[in-house]
Amino acid sequence: MPPLRGFSDNRFRDRKDALTATNALIHALEPYFSPGNARVQLPVYSGAHFDEIAAQLEGFARPIWAVAAAVAKSSNILDSGIFSYAERLVEGLVNGVNPNHPEYWGAIGDWDQRMVEAEPISFALLIAPKTFYDPLSDQSRSHLTQWLSGLNGKVMPINNWRWFRVFSNLALSRVCGVPYEDVKAYIEADFTVLEQFELGDGWSADGIWRKDDVSGHESYSRQADYYSGSFALQFSQLLYCIVAEDSDPERVSRYRQQAREFASQFWRFIDEDGAAIPFGRSLTYRFAMGAFYATFALAKCYDPSNRYTTAGFTKGMLLRHLRWWASHSADMFAADGTLTIGYLYPNMFMCEDYNSPQSPYWAMKSFVVLALEADDEFWTAAEIPHPLSTSSEDSAVSGVELVPAPSQILCNHPRGQHHFMLSGGQFCAWPLKATQAKYSKFAYSSAFGFSVPTGELLTQLAPDNTLFVSRDDGETWATRWETIGNPRVKSLSFHGTEVQCLQSTWKPWKAGGIEIMTTLIPPCNEWPDWHIRVHRIRCTKRDSGHSRLSLVEGGFAIQAKQPRRMCTLNGDWANTSEHGGTLETSLSSISLGVAGVSGARNLLDPEGTVEGKILKSDPNTNLIEPRALIPIIKHTIEFAPGEEKTIATGVFAIAGRNKVLTREEMCRRWSRHPHLTAEMLNGLQ
Repeated sequence: MPPLRGFSDNRFRDRKDALTATNALIHALEPYFSPGNARVQLPVYSGAHFDEIAAQLEGFARPIWAVAAAVAKSSNILDSGIFSYAERLVEGLVNGVNPNHPEYWGAIGDWDQRMVEAEPISFALLIAPKTFYDPLSDQSRSHLTQWLSGLNGKVMPINNWRWFRVFSNLALSRVCGVPYEDVKAYIEADFTVLEQFELGDGWSADGIWRKDDVSGHESYSRQADYYSGSFALQFSQLLYCIVAEDSDPERVSRYRQQAREFASQFWRFIDEDGAAIPFGRSLTYRFAMGAFYATFALAKCYDPSNRYTTAGFTKGMLLRHLRWWASHSADMFAADGTLTIGYLYPNMFMCEDYNSPQSPYWAMKSFVVLALEADDEFWTAAEIPHPLSTSSEDSAVSGVELVPAPSQILCNHPRGQHHFMLSGGQFCAWPLKATQAKYSKFAYSSAFGFSVPTGELLTQLAPDNTLFVSRDDGETWATRWETIGNPRVKSLSFHGTEVQCLQSTWKPWKAGGIEIMTTLIPPCNEWPDWHIRVHRIRCTKRDSGHSRLSLVEGGFAIQAKQPRRMCTLNGDWANTSEHGGTLETSLSSISLGVAGVSGARNLLDPEGTVEGKILKSDPNTNLIEPRALIPIIKHTIEFAPGEEKTIATGVFAIAGRNKVLTREEMCRRWSRHPHLTAEMLNGLQ
């Protein structure tokens, strides 16, 4: 699939480059406008759970994030293509809210996708009223007011959607002439809900974080993903700071402080090249993962006393992220230049039931920074390097850090060569496709991505970075999903070093009598390329008979571009085929290729039978590589009633692209694997 000129070859150094990218992205959409310009329908047909009109409204509304920002100030040098597109949007807005027009979007109902698209429209009204509101006739203004008012009194999810109604009511009261007293109750009610999402340290969950298993909380999840920052919550809080600084100073001050606290941790989710760790849902929004930094700059939340909140640092984080996407976009666009559903390539397996062909344009949120003029501090500041890059002057920054609010450990050990996250047990309770894969795996990597299932066979389940369990000799499999209670932080003395670990307890089957306590141990100076997973497995039903379990523990999925030409590794990795190689032993498995190396090794005396295997996962399961291999360790264990057994896996990974470690050094590091002592295992109880 061809790259998109103007985006894929973009340097992303200044505002002009961002305008060029925006122009390229919206130009590809122009052939697909409806005659009245109120809808955009790409030439790919697939269904979402909402109606087709709402899907086409997505295509109309989502590019508004960038376009409205670009035309927000008359002093900005307007790109003629963007200005023309904005005029088209104004005509479409007039027709879309007109009940008598054939392209009317329809009134907003309960749980309606139109609520989502109301936010970028409201943003345009608030930030660029001269373009999007002033030209409207009195009748069109009345239609717009009626349509936006349709959010009030409607049922909507208890999650980030509440911000959509807040901004609609702000647009109604600030721009459309509706008295604030008429919408105040709705705004305050939504703020009451949103404030229940706060987790501390600037973090919010995407909904109410389940604190226990008390009846009545069963619909709640434990989700703190990119919705917590770039897709919605922090993003919307910062937009609110822009429009409500005078009217709501207390809340704005609090949001600014939360944003600074969040910024001090969020940078760890993006590596020194700009690649973010794929995690959670809606990843087809792609470079929206960096939108937090765009709104942070727009809201001018800078604090020079904190390196993570300066203009130069913010600029570096956003633009490196956009450059990474540009350099990895060769397979991201359709032949006509439109964004596809997927991550680095078109992939319907990883999408959500709410992804229409037009949905990916939520990515345009990262271009709201265009509202800043070319001479703004953001654009003129020098980019500050990533704290963990070789060019950074701050050698005191730890490469392994616990982030308590989302129960994760971010890992980018300075002696290693891999950026990834250990996750203590988030989960999404509502029916989401591939929910275990998106939230409940043990590890997520910016280099290797993660895999989603395509079926029920083990190769289709693609068990990277998880433990699959079967009680019927592999006919069916279960893995970690909902954890029992909150994940715990456990301090462990690991060969003379105090290490913070994450511990969670879970059941493969709610009524199955098997309970597993998993401890995740991050990399350390001794073994910077390894992390360890210890699973204490208990058969809790003492009145049951013997249980036989099959278990499969997976490492990171790695590129297998030429699987038929893979050779078997030997002790001399330097002479391995350029396409890489694999090795399977009774205790380990490893795969080496141009993407790096990924391996798994059993670390304890076998409780039953153990073997290492390389699993060739189903094509298109992995978000980053359409063909992938997964190193796995297979166990078969017999349990007596009430018995407890422990297995432990060392997971090895080195990212290979544009890095410095030789194959000989990789081989040496693989051969020198971690060791667990009885004292350490006892300390995990």
